[in-house]
Amino acid sequence: MKLVPDSVVNAAKKIKYLFLDVDGVLTDGKLYFSDRGEELKAFNIKDGLGIKLLKINNIGAGIITARQAESVNHRARELKLDPVFQGSGDKAETLKKFLKAKSISLSEVAYLGDDLPDLHVIKMVGLGVCVANSPSILIESADWQVKSNGGEGAVRELAELILQSQNKLNSSIEKYL
Repeated sequence: MKLVPDSVVNAAKKIKYLFLDVDGVLTDGKLYFSDRGEELKAFNIKDGLGIKLLKINNIGAGIITARQAESVNHRARELKLDPVFQGSGDKAETLKKFLKAKSISLSEVAYLGDDLPDLHVIKMVGLGVCVANSPSILIESADWQVKSNGGEGAVRELAELILQSQNKLNSSIEKYL
């Protein structure tokens, strides 16, 4: 984990849950619509495997997004993401309610976002992270910035950081050797 500040590694050691925005994080942020008006999204397979690696290590993963799309529900079911909050007008409040119900502290949560609607959450969690193509205010407010743009492996990059910080990455990939 070269070039990762000790403060980020120490925060990643505590993570028990990762929450993700969708558009601009799990996707490239472009909105695609079919001729019938259906919203289509392209997800990166590497991000999916990163989420699976977290989950086999008992690190939860969920979604908080302001938009709503059936394609998000479909991808969330495939990856067993839980919870999935779509149409969240206040991501910070949504997250606080969930954490209170589950007795999880903010210091045990990582969040990956890409734009202004994610700013409050990034600043309040234990490990606030933004994608490479985030606006400067997010970059300045985040604890860390992945090298990848949204939809291009950003989630996988963060998942590997968390697992490496917790000394779980090598054992997680052994079955692939």
